[in-house]
Amino acid sequence: MSTLLDAVREGRVDDIKGLLARLDRGERKAALDELKDLRKEARGWAWGERTRARKALLVAGAGCHTGAAGCAAWLGAREMRDWVHSPYPWVLEVLADRDPAWLADLARRLAARAVESDAEYRLVVELSRRAGCPLPASDGMVRTWAEAINGARWQSRPEKALVDVLRADAHLDVLIPHLLTMPELPPVVAWVDSRSPEGYWPAALSALVTEGLLDRGALLGNCVTRLLRGGKPTDLRFCLLVLRGLGPTADEEAARVADWMAMAADGPSPVAGHAQEVLARLDARGVLSVRQLAEVSGAVLFRTEKKLVRAQLVQLGKVLRREPSTADALLPVIADAFGHPDTDAQERALKLAARAVPAATPGVREEAARMASLLAPVHREAARAVFGELLEDEPEADAYEEILPPPPAPRPVGPPPASVAELTEEVVALLRSAPEDITAFERALDGLIRFARTGREELTEALGSALSGQWWDGLPRGQVDWRMTRNHDGLHIVAASLLGHVSEQAIGEGQARRTAPGACCHEVLDGILYARLWEAASEVRTGRVPYLLATPTWHTGHIDAPELVERLRGYKALGVLAGPVDLAQALLRVRRTGEEDAASQAAALGTEEGDRLAAWLRADEPVAAVVPRHVDTDVAVARDWLLQTVTKVQRVLLATRENVLVQRKFPRPFHWLGRPHSPRNQRCYHWSPESPHWTATLPEDGETLAAWLLPTVATCVEEQRGTTSLLPALAESGGPAAGALHLALAYGLGARHSDDRLAAVDALLVLAARGRLDAGLLGGELATLIERDSVKPGRLADAARTAAGTGAYGTVLSVLAPVLPALLARERAPRGLSDLLAVAAECAERCGPPETGPLAGLAETAARGGTTQLVRQAIRLETACRAGASA
Repeated sequence: MSTLLDAVREGRVDDIKGLLARLDRGERKAALDELKDLRKEARGWAWGERTRARKALLVAGAGCHTGAAGCAAWLGAREMRDWVHSPYPWVLEVLADRDPAWLADLARRLAARAVESDAEYRLVVELSRRAGCPLPASDGMVRTWAEAINGARWQSRPEKALVDVLRADAHLDVLIPHLLTMPELPPVVAWVDSRSPEGYWPAALSALVTEGLLDRGALLGNCVTRLLRGGKPTDLRFCLLVLRGLGPTADEEAARVADWMAMAADGPSPVAGHAQEVLARLDARGVLSVRQLAEVSGAVLFRTEKKLVRAQLVQLGKVLRREPSTADALLPVIADAFGHPDTDAQERALKLAARAVPAATPGVREEAARMASLLAPVHREAARAVFGELLEDEPEADAYEEILPPPPAPRPVGPPPASVAELTEEVVALLRSAPEDITAFERALDGLIRFARTGREELTEALGSALSGQWWDGLPRGQVDWRMTRNHDGLHIVAASLLGHVSEQAIGEGQARRTAPGACCHEVLDGILYARLWEAASEVRTGRVPYLLATPTWHTGHIDAPELVERLRGYKALGVLAGPVDLAQALLRVRRTGEEDAASQAAALGTEEGDRLAAWLRADEPVAAVVPRHVDTDVAVARDWLLQTVTKVQRVLLATRENVLVQRKFPRPFHWLGRPHSPRNQRCYHWSPESPHWTATLPEDGETLAAWLLPTVATCVEEQRGTTSLLPALAESGGPAAGALHLALAYGLGARHSDDRLAAVDALLVLAARGRLDAGLLGGELATLIERDSVKPGRLADAARTAAGTGAYGTVLSVLAPVLPALLARERAPRGLSDLLAVAAECAERCGPPETGPLAGLAETAARGGTTQLVRQAIRLETACRAGASA
């Protein structure tokens, strides 16, 4: 056994097979225990260190395992898989004498683990071949195989067609069926260039089915199942392309009526549209019953997609023309569409109902007439013409009342952790999950400072045990220092410093590090957090301060001024000087408006810290005032990463003024905040920066922070995701809500992605609920951005519709009122204007006309004539405004 261990340590891989042959079962078991100890030792070896020794360890361990489960766990261990050149040929050599059933079991177990490389895939293939069993399919096997197929296609000279590469693969019939059962398709499979789809996987699979190399029924069934299950848009598009390529027969479509109905009711729009087409064909063949048609129509007419709703109404119209006797079954379904949010869909449903009413029984007609109360006011006269006396008189409307969410209530951070056990639990939770919870972070940081002074021995013992196994536990101190000072690993800095894993030199370097003058605000705000952490790392070593001054009172990051005065009074009683970074952060967080009493108490302390607090409260000025004039900047935006095309776009941003007090009185990490900044001079390389720590750093300066974040927020109108996530927090911040915050909100309401627009809607409602929304200012900013083609009217309409749906009709209309005249004045109406008019019309029908008076250009647009959506919605809005004005 010692000979085997020597060979492993020396990396003599070629000798392993012969040495293993001399060992019996018991000796191999004993050797395996030693190899496991050696593997633990190997985890500490540097990257690439003694590569041959690690390969020999892998091969020897595989040969010493007598069970397939243990061997698979050994070969699949994460630290035994990072190879440049595969060691698996040696593994196959030492397993050559194993029983075929054993090899088949090993192949299945390895396939079930995470197969991530071509070498691992080939190992499973070879084991299956030697065992004489079918190749086991798994997600990892299929993903790796697909990447290899794609690589073989592009690397061949001349380049091969994909169908030719697939046709030559021996495992096609095993791996393709599993492909469509994976939670997510491999990107190399799912991606299809719409300009030449015939060269990609869907077309290749259809061709292989035609040649008889793939089971048509299984592939068709898997595609339908995948479409029913849902998933990523690219995956569903792939399945739709395969399904269309297979061209299901009439019998195959008829056998899956329930599946098509489910897709039409609940599937994503492309899937539902395809199912709708299939159901229309089935209806034309007489396969779809009236009951089934009514059931699926009820679900589709409930959807918000206008195209699907209109197509379903057209289908219902065809059936009513063909079979008038279906009126009793279909009229209730049509009447359900009276409540659809799209007034055009309401009108189409009303016209269809007019065709069905004569053939319906009295009870069905009466029920449909009752549903007509859901129609928009613009359709009331047409509804009376359809239902006559059956239509009930519209009840007198109650006075309109705006519904806004209650203003967000501040949540107290609460008392510090009461015991070392409680603190340890909170610290461990933060370090293991890194939650973006400011309250939890601040409580833990303050708790470490407190107990480092009052219970250091108990805290060190508890944390040392609980944090055993962290990445810095057991590493040489120099390596920990290097990583800590460069990566800034959050609360790890403080915990590792308390436990002695960080040197004094590293702490000094961390405290001395400063942000470059040309840095972006994201780097600066992160730098302030890092400066706090390094100062805390120094304080927990000495136990000098009893608590932190900057711990927030509220979840927003605010500190109540009287509370900060009391903390400074406690410092004075103990004769403790405040940490400069901690005091500076506390000043930025303290509430400054109307705090003269607190300022007087702070001045009465007779300490330098008290005098600084008093002066700061009495100044009551922003960290950096925002210049109220727009700054136009040209920004290069990548339009197509594949073609490397870049387009120049113009963005409207804002600058900030200088604050000399911040530059003179605050520590160096804060100096950037007090310098003047223009977005023309900013350079930022953060892809999608967002951190709740930023708003908690400047909770009283939301306007300033919004101005600095504008270049990032503005990217939401292009391709970037997630850059509006801080808007609700900015809306909760203190200080004035002026141009910067409203401009950022305008960008968010026109964001490209719906989840970003939703965050902006939340911020809009928070501002309105707090009485801080300037609807005229926001509308003016939106008009400016639309004029410069930064915000699309259709996206703004979607956000406005979402906000109005909460009950804030008056708020939404007051925002849209400054926007619409500029759009109506254009010679050519922009795309999406009709949607904006529809939202404004719905708001006016609920809350009355805008307070600013008649909208310029609306009457002229309504008088154009014609049946376009633009004219119809203009007429609807004008009618609503006229009716509201006369009420």
